[in-house]
Amino acid sequence: MQTLANLTPFILMFVLFYFLLIRPNQKRQKAVQTMQNNLQKGDKVITIGGLHGTIDAIDEGKVVILCGDGSRLTYDRNAIREVVQS
Repeated sequence: MQTLANLTPFILMFVLFYFLLIRPNQKRQKAVQTMQNNLQKGDKVITIGGLHGTIDAIDEGKVVILCGDGSRLTYDRNAIREVVQS
């Protein structure tokens, strides 16, 4: 019974870390993965590098982004940070 009393603070710390750090991070990763899987041609996006553009073509793991000056750049699908609503 004494060892359980000694382990209780560690168990509480693990539970606290799970609900404050691990679980929200897993939800965020799942939301990003869903967004990247649902990309469509014509979506306005921002990459992790800060490039703003419109999706011109989508391949299995790559996305071609049309920039404002007419250039087309190929990025990995994981490089898309967010879809912009406008």
